[in-house]
Order: sequence, then structure tokens, then C-alpha cells
Amino acid sequence: MNRRFPTHIIVFLAPAVVIYTLFMIYPLLDSIRLSFYSLGEGGVPYFDGFKNYAILFNDPNWSGAFWNAFWNNIILFAIHMLVQNPIGLLLAACLSLPVLKGRHLYRTAIFLPTMLSVVIIGFTWQLILSPLWGVAETLMDFVGLADYFEPWLGQKSTALATISLISVWQFVGIPMMLIYAALLNIPEDLTEAAMIDGANHRQVFWRIKLPLILPTLGIVSILTFVANFNAFDLIYAIKGGLAGPDFTTDIMGTFFYRTFFGFQLQLGSTTMGATVATIMFLIILLGVVLFFFGVQRRLLRHAL
Repeated sequence: MNRRFPTHIIVFLAPAVVIYTLFMIYPLLDSIRLSFYSLGEGGVPYFDGFKNYAILFNDPNWSGAFWNAFWNNIILFAIHMLVQNPIGLLLAACLSLPVLKGRHLYRTAIFLPTMLSVVIIGFTWQLILSPLWGVAETLMDFVGLADYFEPWLGQKSTALATISLISVWQFVGIPMMLIYAALLNIPEDLTEAAMIDGANHRQVFWRIKLPLILPTLGIVSILTFVANFNAFDLIYAIKGGLAGPDFTTDIMGTFFYRTFFGFQLQLGSTTMGATVATIMFLIILLGVVLFFFGVQRRLLRHAL
């Protein structure tokens, strides 16, 4: 029996495929291609093999800044994984409790910062934490903690952690909502049966709900990884292109920005910028592949 080819699928998919190819796939492939070129006289690019990669990893003028940005990105990701996602899990667990009143108000209030502009968030927190005119010191004085106030955004030892926690505050609503949706999809028969057997809400969560939402936690983790290694806007909004103080808040996104576009006395280079962008893509790709083949499969088997 001959079946007609479902041409309507092509009609529906074609616009999305064309737009995604034009604005995502083609620029990505062209950036990878450009990373193998160098600029000659008159700014004309010529094929130069892996020279840009050798410069990025071996030249002291480049390698130090690159590895500094890379390890800062690792710290940023670690803080989000260890602070943001556990808090999101805790909030989602609390919101899923049937005895909690006003959960819709709490859910909206927690998710609201994610819809605000990063520029607004950065500027607002700069005002709050400013040692000159900020309100943070005054608020801490009300609870007797004024002696512990410091200019956290201006110190090398605390600037990156402070910005990371600001990001956690803004985006904790995303893992909360993803986990909350997963908890709502758990059949009530399972939890009711456990409650009838004498289990309390804490035991039901740890022994029944948590194992069932492990795949969702895995997706939240990989989304956190991708978002953090693509991060740029909050660092730039608070600390500018130099990611101060003394590049202690510099991450891959700001390093790429300075390399490609240039900043102050640093001249931009399209080929070196494409090289940094390619390395960022490979890091993200490697992390996603390792996660899905090394972790997510096991989580899915465990959930089943």
C-alpha cells in the first residue's frame, strides 16, 4: 500500500528550519570557519590553520586571560548548582504542599525577577550594595550586623560570588517552576497511599517524589550549565567590559566580548573572537554530550 508523503509536515517545519538555519546554524558554522583564519595586510583574512588556537592556549598575552575567564565560569556554575538549584527544589517542594495557602502569590513573587531586565537588576543591586548611598548597610544595622558589611562588589575576593548570588536571586524562579511542574505531574495515588501507610510529607518527598523527578533535576542542571557558560549580560551590566576588579569577575562571555569587539585600549579581532566563541561552543557541547550519555540515561532508568 502506497502512502503519500506527509507534505504538510514540511510546510509547518520549513519556516522554523529556515529561520533557525539563517540566524543560528549559519553564524555558528561561519564562526568556526573564521577561527581558522588570521588577518593579513589591509585586514584581509587568510587561512592559518590552528594558529589562533595555539595563540589562545600558549601565548602568555592570551592564555592567562582565557584560563582566568574559564575558571571564573566554573565558579559561577558551581554557585548556581549548589545554591540556586537546591533553593529552587526546596521552594518547589513547599509550593506543592496541599496545606500551603497563598501558593499562587508566592509563586508569582518568586518568578517575577526572572522577567525583569538584567540591566535593571544590575543597576538596582549596585545601588543597594553601594557603600556610599546603598541601603544594605542600613538594613544590616537594623538587625545588628552592620559590622559585617563590606563593599562586596568592589573586592577581588567577593565580587564574583556576590554577582553569582545576585544571579541566583533573579533566576531561581526558573528551576523552581520546572521542578514544581514535575511534582504536579506525579500521580496523587502514590502520595495518598504513602500517607495512608503513615508517611509524613517529608518522607513522601524524599522517598517517592524526589526519585521520580530526577530526570527533571538533570534537565535543570544542564540548562544551568548552558546558561552559565553563555552568561554575559549581568557581569557587563554591573562591572562593565573589563569585569573588574582586576578581571576577577571575567567570564567567557565578557572575555569573548573584549576579544571580538575590543574595549578601551584593547583592539578587537574578529578571528580571535571567533576562536573564543568556538571554544565556548565546544565546552558547552562537550558538557551536554557527557551529561546526556553519562548522567541523564541513568536518571531515566532510575525513574522507570
